[in-house]
Amino acid sequence: MINNELLAELLAFRQTRNWEQFHKPKELAISLCVEAGELLELFQWKTSEEVEAMMGSESKSRIQDEVADIAIVLSYLCHDLNIDIGTAIRSKIEKNEAKYPVHKVYGSSKKYDEY
Repeated sequence: MINNELLAELLAFRQTRNWEQFHKPKELAISLCVEAGELLELFQWKTSEEVEAMMGSESKSRIQDEVADIAIVLSYLCHDLNIDIGTAIRSKIEKNEAKYPVHKVYGSSKKYDEY
């Protein structure tokens, strides 16, 4: 998700502030949901056109900040649980390919247990 240099910078930032004590997996998972909620709040009640306009305004910076917060918390969680995000994503893609074969789901939004 992020390169090793940036991860090292994040870990140093956290360590310098002695925040590891607060960053247990459960707390990081909770923080991930909170940060995702903050991103979602920026889009709440907006039409597609309003969202598009936001991306061309100063609101884009707020959106970027919330996306960054999500990525930071996820990076800490993956690091602390020794999860390689790239490997996890590849594994999930393989599972989804089996669960959602193209010939059954092409153009459909149905969940795998609905087709």
